[in-house]
Amino acid sequence: MRIGLVCPYSFDVPGGVQLHIRDLADYLIDRGHEVSVLAPAEEDTELPSYVVSAGRAVPVRYNGSVARLAFGPIVANRVQAWLDKHDFDLLHLHEPAAPSLSLLALWAAEVPVVATFHSSQTRSVALRAAQPMLQPGLDKISARIAVSESAHRTMAAHVGGSTVVVPNGVYVQRFCTGTDVVPDPGAARVVFLGRFDEPRKGLPVLLAALPLVRAQVPDLEVLVAGPGDISEVQETLSGQVADCVRFLGLVSEEEKVELLAGANAYIAPNTGGESFGIILVEAMSAGAPVIASELEAFTAVLGDQGAGRVFPVGDHRALAAEMVRVLEDPVEQERLRAAARVRALAFDWSRVGARIEAVYDSVAVERERAAGDSVGKHREAAETRAWTAPIAAAVSTPRAVVNRRVSRPLRRWLDR
Repeated sequence: MRIGLVCPYSFDVPGGVQLHIRDLADYLIDRGHEVSVLAPAEEDTELPSYVVSAGRAVPVRYNGSVARLAFGPIVANRVQAWLDKHDFDLLHLHEPAAPSLSLLALWAAEVPVVATFHSSQTRSVALRAAQPMLQPGLDKISARIAVSESAHRTMAAHVGGSTVVVPNGVYVQRFCTGTDVVPDPGAARVVFLGRFDEPRKGLPVLLAALPLVRAQVPDLEVLVAGPGDISEVQETLSGQVADCVRFLGLVSEEEKVELLAGANAYIAPNTGGESFGIILVEAMSAGAPVIASELEAFTAVLGDQGAGRVFPVGDHRALAAEMVRVLEDPVEQERLRAAARVRALAFDWSRVGARIEAVYDSVAVERERAAGDSVGKHREAAETRAWTAPIAAAVSTPRAVVNRRVSRPLRRWLDR
């Protein structure tokens, strides 16, 4: 199948949607499909061979974050050129309601469309206001996917319609380091990953908890990785903890795996706006004991078999208490690692990808059936026209002409 994947967000900056699309493309290519990905990206950004850049993106504040989007007539022309070149059997658009490439591709699409909704918002005035303009395009979608129940509710509340819930995927094996990286059970290394200049990622909650943790765990070491203004955050650190926090900046995929595998605890103190928790799955795959805020999206990922510990959203004291419990108990760390690795398998691409392929297949079957119905209707209409044509002609034709054109039995039937 020739499949076009469209990412609304720039590939210049790592994010959950971009990682999901990249891994989905890898999975589909491994399965023998022809795949092309269209995404915003700078000219000098290193991209996988199957990714086509639609040009640079513009940062826009969206859902408590900064989304890098591409829109406008020039971008629309690039989208159309990409569609014309590849002649896809199916388009899979991500976040089609966002003002970016996916929406432009949806408007231009002339093939079956599958759409995945990622975001989770309790209320979006902009999305509600734009709904009448979006609806004609949304009506073209053949199947809708939501990455979580909260993403489904957001979609249903703002644009309507039903979805099938398929979570984000992770290549679990890529995060398994075996014995190459083993955390020191006597250490107290905690890891935070994410755009730490975005308040909803929760770094301030973690930093507020650190003095309480260090009072009981003097050897505490905190590694912070991700984009953001390091000097600005460092200025906020108290003298009690400034020497135990290390900022790493952006890290490669290999460095991320090593970082997670060597952690005594992975902290996800996010405060909202999360529809899934792909970084949690990555941490669990690497065997990092997870301590996360009690967001619905995160508890859904952790499951109900003790694969991680949670604390009330934004409560730095409760976070500190959980961190101390885990860091002072190597046995609990090992239990969390084992449970997390088992739970992470539910999100492996071998399972998630198969479910997305099933959605594609359902769309293809529906299209074939519709095409069959159309052929059947055309054939039936042609047959009807064949036997009714003489009657229609007779009704509007003078009797003398009728007598010459139609058969004797039909004339008798008309005369009744």
